[in-house]
Amino acid sequence: MSLVWEGALVGLAGGAIVTLYRLALSWAESVLRDFTSSAVGDPVGILGWFALLAVMLVAVCLLLRWEPATSSSGIPQVDAEVLGRYDAPWARVVPAKFAEGTLLALSGLSLGREGPSVQLGGMSGKAVSRALRRERGEERLLVTCGAAAGMSAAFHAPLTGVLFALEEIHKEFSAPLIISVMSAAVASDFLVSQVLGVEPVVSLSFITNLPHVDYLFVIALGLACGLLGALHNRGMFLAQTVYGRIPERLSALRLAVPFLLAGVVAFTWPELLCGGDAIVEVLQASAFPSFVSLGALLLGKYLFTAACFGSGAPGGTLFPLVVLGGLVGGAFSVVAMRLGLAPLFCPNFVALGVAGLFAGVVRAPVTAVILVFELTGSLDALLSVTLVSVLAYVVSTLTGTDAFYEHLLESLLASTAKKGTTASGPGEKDIATVRVGAGSRLEGRRVCDVPWPDGTRLLTIERAGGRLVPTGETVLLASDELLYIVDTGSLDDARLKLSLMCEQRV
Repeated sequence: MSLVWEGALVGLAGGAIVTLYRLALSWAESVLRDFTSSAVGDPVGILGWFALLAVMLVAVCLLLRWEPATSSSGIPQVDAEVLGRYDAPWARVVPAKFAEGTLLALSGLSLGREGPSVQLGGMSGKAVSRALRRERGEERLLVTCGAAAGMSAAFHAPLTGVLFALEEIHKEFSAPLIISVMSAAVASDFLVSQVLGVEPVVSLSFITNLPHVDYLFVIALGLACGLLGALHNRGMFLAQTVYGRIPERLSALRLAVPFLLAGVVAFTWPELLCGGDAIVEVLQASAFPSFVSLGALLLGKYLFTAACFGSGAPGGTLFPLVVLGGLVGGAFSVVAMRLGLAPLFCPNFVALGVAGLFAGVVRAPVTAVILVFELTGSLDALLSVTLVSVLAYVVSTLTGTDAFYEHLLESLLASTAKKGTTASGPGEKDIATVRVGAGSRLEGRRVCDVPWPDGTRLLTIERAGGRLVPTGETVLLASDELLYIVDTGSLDDARLKLSLMCEQRV
C-alpha cells in the first residue's frame, strides 16, 4: 500500500517538472517562430539569428560537458537505471535536461519532448526515493513510476504512460508495480490538466469504424509500417554511426551540424522545425494535402530528425515519430483513395499510421494501441489499430532490425562498461515476483527440491489471496506467486531461469 502513495507522490513531482518543461518549450517555440518569421528577407535579422544559434550551441555543449547523462533522448538512461546498470545524479540531470530542452526548442531542432520528459520524470522518482531513504530496489521501481508520470504529462495520456513504463522500460507486469505506476501516471495527468487543460497534445480524429471490405487496406498499411519502421531504425542508427566517427574531443562539431541545419530550415522550410506541430496542423486541415506534399514532408522531416538525433543532442524522437506516422498514414490513404477507399476514411488512416509506425519502431504494440485510443478518444479504432500494430511489430521484427530503444540501451551499456562505471554498491539486493504456471516444472515440487538460481532466496508465497512464509517442505502449487530476493546484478539471470521453470505447459 505504501507504493500507492509513493507512486502518487512521484507523479506529482514528475508532473510538476514536466508541466514547467512544456510551458518553457511552448514559450521557446513561440519566440522561435515570431523571430524567424519577422527576419525573413532581412539579412541583418538572419545573421543575428545565426549568431544567436551559435551562442545556444555553446551553452548546450557546456551543459552536456557538465552532465553527460543528459545526452540523447534520456529513455535509454532510464532503462539502464531500472536495470541497475546506471546511476545518474538526479540533482544535475534535472536542471541540465530542462535547460537543454528549452534551448533546443528555441533553436528549432527536430526533436521531441517525450524522451526528456521521461528522463525528467524518472529522475523525479529517484529524488523522491532518496528523500524517503528507500533501498536501491524500491528506488528503481519509483524511477519506473517517474517515467510513467513523465510520459503521461508529455502526451497528456495516462494509460499510455502506464503501458510505456511497463512494456518498454520495466518489462514486467505485477499487481504492485501496475498499481504504483498507475498512481503516478494519474497524479501526473491530473496536475498537468489543471495547468494546461484536458486536451491531448495531438488530437487525432477517427470518423467511424472501417467497413470490413476496407480491411485489406489496413493489412497493407500494417505491412508497410513494419518495413518503414525497420528503415527508420536503420537510418537513425546509421546517423549515429556517422556522427560517431567525429572524435570525442570535437564533440561540439557534432552538435554544430544540426544547429546549422536548423538555421537554414527556419528560413526555407519552417514546417520541419521542432517536434512537428506545424505538420500536425497540415494533417488536420479540411483540405487534405496531395501525395507529393505528404511525401516531401515525410522525407524532409525524417532526414532532419535523423540529423538532429544522431548528433547526440539532448532531445527525443517520440513526437517526431508520431508526426511521421501520421504522414505515412495520410500518404497511404491518398493512394488507397485511387483504389476505392472512400475519402471519408482518410483521417482514420492518419491515426492508423501513428500506431503502425510506433509499433514498428519501438516494438511496443500494446502501447501503440493505447496511445491511439487516447489521442482519438474512440474505441471504434480498436480492431483496426490492433491489426496494424501487430502486423507492423511482426514485420519489423522479421527484418532483423533492432528495436529502437533496445539498441540505444545496448550502446549506452557498452559505453558505460568501457568507462568502467558501475551503479550498484556491494551487498545490494533486488526483489521480484514470478507466478507458478499450471503444469510447469515447479508445480507440485517441494521448495527444498527446486534448483534455485545462485544468490536467490524465496521470501513469501501468495496463495489464494493469503500469504505464507515457506519452509523447505512447502509444496508449490499452480498460480502461487513467489516473492524472491536476489543479489543486484543477478536479477536478469534469476528472472529468466525462474520464468522458464514456471512456464505453463499443456
